[in-house]
Parts: sequence; structure tokens; C-alpha cells
Amino acid sequence: MAPRRFFEDFTPGTTAVHGPIEVDRAAIIAFAREFDPQPFHVDEAAARESFVGELIASGWHSCALMMRLLADHILHDAASMGAPGIEAVRWRQPLRPGDAVRLRASVLEARRSEKRPGMGRVRFRFELIGADDTILVDQTNWIMFGTRDAQSAAPVRHGKGPQAAGPEGASPVPARPSGDHPPADAAQTPPMPFCEDLVTGAESELGDYVFTPDNIISFARKFDPQPFHLDEAAARESAFAGLCASGWHTAAAWMKCMVGHRERGREAALRAGLPVPELGPSPGFADLVWRRPVYAGEVIRYRSRITGSRPSRSRPGWGLVFTHNTGMNAAGETVFAFDGCVFWKARS
Repeated sequence: MAPRRFFEDFTPGTTAVHGPIEVDRAAIIAFAREFDPQPFHVDEAAARESFVGELIASGWHSCALMMRLLADHILHDAASMGAPGIEAVRWRQPLRPGDAVRLRASVLEARRSEKRPGMGRVRFRFELIGADDTILVDQTNWIMFGTRDAQSAAPVRHGKGPQAAGPEGASPVPARPSGDHPPADAAQTPPMPFCEDLVTGAESELGDYVFTPDNIISFARKFDPQPFHLDEAAARESAFAGLCASGWHTAAAWMKCMVGHRERGREAALRAGLPVPELGPSPGFADLVWRRPVYAGEVIRYRSRITGSRPSRSRPGWGLVFTHNTGMNAAGETVFAFDGCVFWKARS
């Protein structure tokens, strides 16, 4: 379908509301089991005894639902050229089973590119709002769009990664099955420490995730149905020149590997007869960047580095731990990075 909306159609100061999408318990648990299997996302009884006190959706699920609303109502007929990243996300209120959520999209500013004729960047504020207009998620980011005066020009193609496409544009077959894989030294994962025992600068290898055509398309059908994530032939004709993963898929895969790493730390603590600290949710993140597309067949290795911690002012007995997180491809190029934080139980 030829695009009907271009960079020029997004006017600063305008706001529109789209949706809703109803989110049931099964959908919350299904996403969490796949990408974020923490107790308060997958088990109602365990959730009642946790930091949050009830079953809630993963924050990454909330972001993915925002992406679905954005794709369905804004990007589906627009000359979208992708997004470079996310400035900040705040998870203000939890998404609960039975919620019906809408997307409020506000255009903050628009800039025509001086270096890339035929492209402009639009800065949005996106809010995921509940039925009572409660803001659940607040997000700001830029999206790239083609300009109307360049609609007949050839698409600007992103550079392909070393495994972007094989002969005749076919995706390579991954060396390992799809999904997440622990690091080679996973058996040496140390016991999970309490908040005050964490060492600033310490880095952990979380594991790998293999992106395949099947898991790329499966995620995109649910949350990011843009042609370059859904159809290999259409993707080859797009600005990305090949089937590539949704940016939110690369983020959810990081969370999957992170939860696996935490579980190995929990098991190590139990084997050593040590107490296991509880972890809570994240209040948000900042400076998320998608530096390169992740193509079908690529293996992304995820890491996390502790950048600081402090006692929580709102939750006595808890701390906030700050991290810098990355995903790298086989060539050693960073494809994904963000700064996050999480509530972490203190020893006392």
C-alpha cells in the first residue's frame, strides 16, 4: 500500500487518541512467560506476596502494546522509516488484567533532515492511558518519516549487517535454535547479592538470543505489524533491505536473558545456603538506542553493567539499582543499549 501520510502531515502541537486494546490475564501471562517470567507477572498467588502485591503486566508488554497502537493507527499508512531509539519511558502505573488501554500521541516538534534529503524526524510524546484516563506509561521519542516531495524517490537503505541476507536475499539459518541461550560460563554465575553488596562497574554477561524469521514475524504480528518485520519480500524493498526484528523485540529479548541471569543467581544462592534477595519492578528507563537493525539469522549477546545504587526514598528496606545495558552482534557492534533501574531488596 502506498503511504498516505508523510513528514509534512505531522504538525507540532497536535494530539490524537487511538484505541482501545483490551488486555486480559491470559495475554499478560503469555507475554511474561515468553519474555519476563518474574513471579508478579506470571503467578497471582506469588504476585500477592511480592513487592507489587498483585498480578501486573511486564513493563515491556506495556511498551509493546503502545507500539501496536502506534503501528495500527499512525504508521500503517505513513512513510515510516523507523525510530532511532527512545529518550525515556516512565512506567507510572501498572497494567492490570482487564484494562482497556488507549494511545495518546502528541506531536512535540518536527525537523526536516539536512543530511538526508527526503526524510524528516518527528518527536512525539506517547502515553498509554487507561479507561479512567490514568497514565500508565509515558514515553518520548523521535520517528523518521519520508517527505511527500520525495515519495517517488528510491528508499534510503540502511547498511546491512554481516548476516543480513544470504543468496537471493534469503535469511541465513542460525547455528542454534531460536530463543535465548545462557552464556558459556553460566554455571559460574555468583549468588545474587543484596542491593548494598552490588559493586559499581561490575558487568554480567546475560546470554544470547537468536533472531529467526519465525520469531521475528511472530512478535511483529502481535505488536509491531510493519512490512519490514512481517514479510521477507516486502522487507527487501523497504528502507531496511531485509527482514529485521522490531526494536521492542530486541528489548524484550534482553529482558528474557536478564531474567535467566537472575534465576541462575538465585539458584546459586540457594545452593550455597544463602538468603535470596527479592527484586521488584522497574520505574522506567532512559536513552534507549537501536543503533543497527537486527536481521533474521543474527545472534545478539546481551550484557548489563552496574552504574550505581541508592536507598529507595519511597520504599524502606529497598534500593534502586542503576544499570547500563547492551546487545552486540557477532561482529562486536552494539545494536541496542539503554540505561535502566530496578527496585532491589536491601539486606537490612
